[in-house]
Amino acid sequence: MRQRRAYPLSVQQRLPVTADQRVPPAPKRGRGRPKGSKNHAKAAPVLSPELTLLETMVRTVLKRIGALRVKHLVLDGFFGNYPATWMTRACGLHLISKLRHNAALYLPYTGSKPRRGPTPRYGDKLDYTTLPQTACVSAFTEGNVLIETCQLTVLHQDFPDPLNLVVLVKTNRKSSKRAHVLLFSTDLSLSAVQLVDYYSLRFQIEFNFRDAKQSWGLEDFMNVSEQGVTNAANLAFLMVNLSVVLLKPYRQQHPDFSVLDLKCHFRARRYLHETIKSLPDPSTADLISRLWQRLASLSGIRPPAHFQDAA
Repeated sequence: MRQRRAYPLSVQQRLPVTADQRVPPAPKRGRGRPKGSKNHAKAAPVLSPELTLLETMVRTVLKRIGALRVKHLVLDGFFGNYPATWMTRACGLHLISKLRHNAALYLPYTGSKPRRGPTPRYGDKLDYTTLPQTACVSAFTEGNVLIETCQLTVLHQDFPDPLNLVVLVKTNRKSSKRAHVLLFSTDLSLSAVQLVDYYSLRFQIEFNFRDAKQSWGLEDFMNVSEQGVTNAANLAFLMVNLSVVLLKPYRQQHPDFSVLDLKCHFRARRYLHETIKSLPDPSTADLISRLWQRLASLSGIRPPAHFQDAA
């Protein structure tokens, strides 16, 4: 969290789902409440193969990290549904995710108790074009775009518990075009700033995939067996974590030192080793240092300045 970067902890492959493994849709019933039905707790959902695999991975990671206290699980909008929420809460975590832009959300009922029947659960349906002024947390302008942040506690008919909702509204002052994003969490204590910040940190995993594909062979391996694919993928992400450790001392002096520069650096070490073995006699004291600096600057994107001078 403090370093604001992601580290791969667990990688598992998901085999294609066959027709027999697909979750059958729930049978449809007619409109209205069935005669004689009573209120009861929402039943546990049938988890999809993706959620089943994800639950296993989450529980494994929680055991692996041991004493580190983790409270939230951040997932993208594909998992912004009740089954994913149920799975997350079953693991002892709170979910942070995104809802569809047209999700049917309702404000809690705040009216008086009716003379007959139970007190309604749902109040007015949330209108994203006219959000309550009291819900506005912050507003600022970037160029011609006004960005407003609103936070509300809302209800969804598919979720048994209230949701902590943050609405990010962007309005173009010139064209008056308006767009919004719905972020939510099951943790009602999160502020709007925290919720947006936690969800934005999820994008850091994209840099892991970028490095694994561009530098460590995730996009190029030719394995086809299940074990071979598992080994290749895990090796690529292992190198992502290892490269972070190896880059740290170089970036203290050269902040722009990249993964490609690191690979060139270690490739030059191998070239130097082979060059030294081919030298017939002991050479001058500075020859090996000059060779090392010159080889390390080959093919680098941002080689250190003293390497360039030596070259």
